[in-house]
Amino acid sequence: MKVQIIVPAFNESQIIFQVLTSLPKKLKGISDIETILVNDGSQDDTLMQAKRTNVQIVSHAINRGLGAAIKTGLELAKKKSADIAITFDGDGQHDPTDISKIIDPIIKKKADLVIGTRFKKLQNVPVDRLVLNWFANLATLMLFGVTSTDSQSGLRAFSKKALNLIDFKGERMDFSSEILVEAKKHNLIVDEVPVKAIYTPYSRAKGQKNINALTVVLRF
Repeated sequence: MKVQIIVPAFNESQIIFQVLTSLPKKLKGISDIETILVNDGSQDDTLMQAKRTNVQIVSHAINRGLGAAIKTGLELAKKKSADIAITFDGDGQHDPTDISKIIDPIIKKKADLVIGTRFKKLQNVPVDRLVLNWFANLATLMLFGVTSTDSQSGLRAFSKKALNLIDFKGERMDFSSEILVEAKKHNLIVDEVPVKAIYTPYSRAKGQKNINALTVVLRF
């Protein structure tokens, strides 16, 4: 079984080396794991820091947005005939040990798309993030008829079937909800697995800005 871990990054030089080196090289029953860094037009030392690690690097000449970076990574995973593709944010917000949790339903053929939800279990999540997530989930439900406890999660796992069928157009934050819409359109089985959210001053500063919430809804 071939697994591709896709890490989008834009100006993450402070932490990207730590994130990339923390990712698993093998998992139980899986030895073929490759990490792909999608450098989305970074203007700092992200690329240099990434080159210190043994990962494949793909770069956008300009900053195109998170959705575009994820799409580049998924297209490459598809070309490599990946059985599972994982998206993993480059700002240090995710726990690498959660990767085995989100791929488990796919390995067991119980799901086609797995969302690592930060909000299914009570944990120390900033109030503004709870409110933003609630509004994003509500907008996703009202506009598209799709329910999720964490529609904007950056930690996801795609089966080969989902990888081949899901085709989103959004290049920025709106792509997250579009993925769920595509899953519904193709009758894919979607599962949500509770994961740990690591909120630091750095990850909060790098994450979705509260003021951008209206822009995201308008893109929906």
